Amino acid sequence: MPRYIAFLRAINVGGHTLTMAELRAHFEAMGLGKCDTFIASGNVVFESNRAAKLLQSAIETHLAESLGYEVATFLRTDAEVQAIALHQPFSEERMQSAGALNVAFLKEPLDTALAVRLMALRTDLDDFHVHGREVYWLCQAKQSDSKFSNAVLERVLKIKSTFRGLSTVRKLAGKLPAGRGA
Repeated sequence: MPRYIAFLRAINVGGHTLTMAELRAHFEAMGLGKCDTFIASGNVVFESNRAAKLLQSAIETHLAESLGYEVATFLRTDAEVQAIALHQPFSEERMQSAGALNVAFLKEPLDTALAVRLMALRTDLDDFHVHGREVYWLCQAKQSDSKFSNAVLERVLKIKSTFRGLSTVRKLAGKLPAGRGA
């Protein structure tokens, strides 16, 4: 059975708190199998035979109805998460010296016009790399020193996203069985 990882936006931020046991229970209530969470920022690993796009929509609907607020959901398979973790968006030297390196999960790849808009946000502190349905954000200093954020990305590109640190994605990928995924 295919395994998915749901990267959820608006879990345990902005006053929206939920224990990981509660979050897992929501996924189990939807009939999803082998549900587990990874750190308290809204990452859920589970199994399902349903198609990813339908499943993504069903999760968003269920969580909005249950929690009373929108929870944008971004699904990836095991294999996709492993590929995201292994992708090298910048030189090793730049990645090692960065103050922060994050990955934005998107529902669809950016078209050319949106990619150009994103690249216009580059500064001496911030650089971006687009790869598939992900945007890698390298911040040369502490993230708090940057004017860039998920809110800026969403406002400028008019799309939903959620960010995770690349180190978190790599740790998650390390817990997944190699070679699985739909």
